[in-house]
Amino acid sequence: MSHQAQQGGAAPGAPEAPHLDFHGTTPYEDYVRADVLTHLQQPLSDDPGEMVFLVTTQVMELWFTVIVHEWETASAALRGDDVPAATAALKRSVRELDALNASWRPLSGLTPAQFNSYRDALGEGSGFQSAMYRRMEFLLGEKSASMLVPHRGAPRAHAELDEALHAPSLYDEVLRLLARRGHPVPAAVLDRDPAARYEPSPQVEDVWTSLYAAEQPTGSPEPTGSPESAAGDGPPPDPELLRLGEALTDVAELVWRWRNDHLSATRRAMGAKQGTGGSAGVAWLEKRAAKNVFPELWTARSRV
Repeated sequence: MSHQAQQGGAAPGAPEAPHLDFHGTTPYEDYVRADVLTHLQQPLSDDPGEMVFLVTTQVMELWFTVIVHEWETASAALRGDDVPAATAALKRSVRELDALNASWRPLSGLTPAQFNSYRDALGEGSGFQSAMYRRMEFLLGEKSASMLVPHRGAPRAHAELDEALHAPSLYDEVLRLLARRGHPVPAAVLDRDPAARYEPSPQVEDVWTSLYAAEQPTGSPEPTGSPESAAGDGPPPDPELLRLGEALTDVAELVWRWRNDHLSATRRAMGAKQGTGGSAGVAWLEKRAAKNVFPELWTARSRV
């Protein structure tokens, strides 16, 4: 019972008052580290809008951290052939990507004058220097060794990125699972250098096409006879892999939306000017937004 409740002498049967008297910091603070979290903001200008920009960016970094955790969890589950656990982690990340994308809202209406009022405070800082976002991109198969260079001065971040660069991506683990399930993923895809950027494969597109072509429409009667005869010349329906494919597609769609929301906010705030950190700004973001994640999951749909 709390010190306050003891002093107040609660009546018998009344709800017990919350514990308010602690030795040291509260258990909430010990767990959440809220005092640390809410004092990390060090604006470099006198403009009040910079605080919004800074907190929003830090919130994005926290969501990057959660999403990387989910995708690494999914990758480990796939290595262990636990497709339901992998799909569950991906579905959690879909909700988290929704929250991440919503983080653009406080910045989505920035005018050039508003952004310019504190842009100089950013110096050479740029979002493409985010180590945690780079780990997200590496897990999606968007790999480049040159992206480790900005982090040479941060040993822990550099080591984590180097490990992620040389580890199989989330999509690599998916394709290895498909191969173990008997689908004809080519050896050139399975044995490729995991540190290289993933490039679309016509044979992988064939695999996804076969899986989706075998799907039983909702409400259709249960097939009779053997699974092989029900699927014709193709593989039998595999609902577990279809659920995995749809979870991956949900992830890919929200990553595409993230990139386009980033593009839109940047275009409104600074037009076609060069980005901070020497990036090409809008031109670079336009190129990124045009790329599909897990590309064969998209191209296969045209053939089903």
